[in-house]
Amino acid sequence: MPYNLPKIFIPSLQRYFPVLLSSFLLISSFPKLNLSFLVWIALVPFLFYVLKAQNPRESFKIGLIFGVIFFYGCQYWIYHSINFYGNISFFSSLCIVFLLCFYEGLYIGIFAALLNHLHNKSKFPITLITPILWINLEYLRGILFTGFPWSMLGHTLYNSYYLIQICDITGVFGLSFLIVFSNSIITLFFYNRTINKKTNHNLYINAAIFVILIISIIVYGQNCINYYNNKIDSPINVSIIQPSIEQDKKWDPQFQKYVMNTYKNLTLSSLNEKPDLIIWPETSLPFLYGTDRELTNDFNKFQQGLNTHLLFGSVLVRQMDRENYKLSNSAILLSPAGKILYVYDKIHLVPFGEYVPLSDILFFINKIVPTIGTFQQGQRYITAQSEIGDFATLICYEIIFPDLIRKFYQQRGDFIVTITNDAWFGTTSGPYQHFIISKFRAIENRKPLIRAANTGISGFIDPTGKIIKSSTLFERTVITNKIYKNSDKTFYTKYGNIFIYISILINIVFLLWGQGGKPPCGIFKGRALK
Repeated sequence: MPYNLPKIFIPSLQRYFPVLLSSFLLISSFPKLNLSFLVWIALVPFLFYVLKAQNPRESFKIGLIFGVIFFYGCQYWIYHSINFYGNISFFSSLCIVFLLCFYEGLYIGIFAALLNHLHNKSKFPITLITPILWINLEYLRGILFTGFPWSMLGHTLYNSYYLIQICDITGVFGLSFLIVFSNSIITLFFYNRTINKKTNHNLYINAAIFVILIISIIVYGQNCINYYNNKIDSPINVSIIQPSIEQDKKWDPQFQKYVMNTYKNLTLSSLNEKPDLIIWPETSLPFLYGTDRELTNDFNKFQQGLNTHLLFGSVLVRQMDRENYKLSNSAILLSPAGKILYVYDKIHLVPFGEYVPLSDILFFINKIVPTIGTFQQGQRYITAQSEIGDFATLICYEIIFPDLIRKFYQQRGDFIVTITNDAWFGTTSGPYQHFIISKFRAIENRKPLIRAANTGISGFIDPTGKIIKSSTLFERTVITNKIYKNSDKTFYTKYGNIFIYISILINIVFLLWGQGGKPPCGIFKGRALK
C-alpha cells in the first residue's frame, strides 16, 4: 500500500468502502459539482451492502454512517455562518454541523434497518419497498422537529427539464421515488447474480415498468412545457436589486449610510427599465423600519420619488403587550404613492438562528448566530393583493418547505417572490443549492418565481422551472425581466402531498400485513424478486 495505515484500519476501510463510495457519488450529484447523472446509480453500493447485512441492527449502523457522510458533504456550508459570524471556533462549528448531520443520518439508519427487515421477512418486491421507504423517511425528515427538507434526492434532477414537470402532481418526492427505484433495480440485479446465483426474470419486468414510467413522465413534461410556453398572461416588469453587502457591514452603524446609498443608487439605475415592481432582498434596511423615525421618513421620501411599487425586507418591532416587544423578519410592499399595501411576517423561523426552540427548557443555549434580537413567528398566510398582481413573499429558507408555499396559493396568486440573504454562507455550495430548490416551488405551483438575494443568486424562474435570467454570486447588480402572471392551481397546490400519503399507507401494509402473506399484485409474485 502507498500509505502505511495501521492494519486495524484496513478491514474497516474495506468493510465500509461501499458506503463511502455511495456517499461520495451522491454528494457529487448536488451543486457545486452538479454530476447529477450519478444519482441514478449512486445508491447501488449502499443498498447492496444493506441487503447483504446480517440483521437490521447492522443495517442501521451502515445507514447511519452513510447518512452522516452524505449530509455532511452536502451541508458542510452551515459551518460558515456559525464560524465567521457566530464567533464560534472552526472545530466547534464543524461539531455543531456534525450533530445536525447525525440527526439527519438517523433517518437513513432507520430506512436501512427497515429495508433489511422487510427484505428478509416480507413477500413484497424489494424494488417497490425501497423507494417507498425512502420517500416516507425523506418526508418525515422535512417536517419533524421544525423540519429541514434539504438534500432531497429529487433536487439533483433540477436540470432534467422534462422529468421535473411531474412535481406539479407528486412534488419533489416523485423524483426521489424514480431515483431510488432505478437504484433498487440495479442493486437487485447484482445481488441476484452474486448472492442468489440466479437470474430473476421478474426483475426485467420491473426494469420495463421503470422505462415506461420515465417515458410517460417525459411525455407529460413535454405537454406541460408546451402548454405554459404558449400560455401568455398579463406581463409585469420586475427589477431585482442585488447589492452584495458584506454580512459584517449590514448592521454596523458606521456603514449605515453606505448600505442605503448602495441600494438607492442601484434602484435609481433600474428606473431606465420602467419596472412595475422593484424588489430588495431580506432585511435590506439597516435600521428598524417604522421605529427609527428619521431614517424611515428619509426612506419613504426616496421611495415615493420612484413612482413604482417597492417590496423590501426589514426587521420590524412588534408589541406583544404593554411592556414586551419582539422583532419580526418581515416583507413590506409600498405603493407608488408610498402607502403600505402589505406586510408579511416570516412564519418558519430558523431554529437557533432566529429563535431557540423549547427556550423554557433550553434556556442555557444562546442562538448559534447572534443577530439583533430574538424574532417573533408570524401567524398569517397573507398574500399581497395589488394592481400588479397577487403574490406571497417567502423569506429566506421558507422556500425549501413545499407544503408551506402551497398554503399561500390555495385561494389565489399570480407569482411567487422569495427574498433572502445568503451572505451568511459565503462562496460555499449553500447559495447554489438554495437557488436550485426554488425551481421546484415554481413547478409545484406553476407560478413564475422571482428571487432577490443580497449577495446572490438572484433570478427569474418561469412556471416550468426554466431559469430565465440570473445573477452570479457576490455580484453588485440589477436584473430586470418581464414575468407573466399565472393564476392556475395545480394538483399539488390543491391537494398537497397525496402521493406521500398513499405511499405511507402502502408502507404500513408492508410492515403490518406483508410479513408472510402474499402480495396483492401478481406481477411481483414470489420471493424470487429478492
